[in-house]
Amino acid sequence: MATFIASGGRVWRKFVKTFPVGSNLALKRSPTSALANGRLFSTSSENVLVSKDEKSGIATVRMNNPPVNSLNTALLLSLRSCFEELEKDKSCRALILTSNKPKVFCAGLDILELYQKSPDYVGQFWEKVQDMWLSLYGSRLVTMAAINGHSPAGGCLLSLACDYRIMAEGNFVIGLNETQLDLVAPFWLRQMMVDAIGYRQAEMALMVGALYPSNKALQLGLVDKLVPIEDVQTVAEEEAKNWLKIPDQARAITKMASRKPLLDELRKRKQEDIQTFRDETTRESVQLSIQQYLEKLKAKSK
Repeated sequence: MATFIASGGRVWRKFVKTFPVGSNLALKRSPTSALANGRLFSTSSENVLVSKDEKSGIATVRMNNPPVNSLNTALLLSLRSCFEELEKDKSCRALILTSNKPKVFCAGLDILELYQKSPDYVGQFWEKVQDMWLSLYGSRLVTMAAINGHSPAGGCLLSLACDYRIMAEGNFVIGLNETQLDLVAPFWLRQMMVDAIGYRQAEMALMVGALYPSNKALQLGLVDKLVPIEDVQTVAEEEAKNWLKIPDQARAITKMASRKPLLDELRKRKQEDIQTFRDETTRESVQLSIQQYLEKLKAKSK
């Protein structure tokens, strides 16, 4: 049921030598974050950078949690707070979600949040994932995923929660690979995958924990457009402006008509979903699988 920073396969080996898995480096304000015409949302760790074009009403949210934007407790709370603040900002009409880290959009949940933790801790952590997703998937805003790098597991979750997905061309991957760690994606994440690529393709992808290269992801409908990595942000802004030509109220009502059933289902089954995740993740076999995976990554980093 989980999504992870260390996401199975060869893709993340090259990151391990430079950045230890689960490391939480001190975050510094990026001098190139292009916030001169916007504003920075205050977070204790500066792990979410937000700028807004006041003329267009388009806000850009940049995940800034080195080394690979792992979704730990701090980042989950910051993202939720950011989404909710933008939702309340009447001058904001669209949100572009991207990464301040070149070539990595988001590598998924921080695996150390799930390893050797108490069931209560794991359950509380999963509720933070649920709440962050509810705030993004249920947003009235136009939401664009500007996927400027690898987007496995939790990165794919974030992408699927957006209205439109623009991904960088090249050797980048996206997908849900939970089964590679003996886990099962939650019902609401499975449903988003089905909605995006159809039942049969989603069933196969989820069973084998597939990570798709960007060109295959476009073919399947997992992403909507491919562009050179240097153009991802610009194209996302252009696409958002096209969507904003539609009256906000009609667009938002139509969006909620489609998404309300799944939003309501999670709210209704929230505690059941937490219990299932907690029980599944703390199983001895799953903890052993995580331990072995961490040991393998540690060995490869030497």
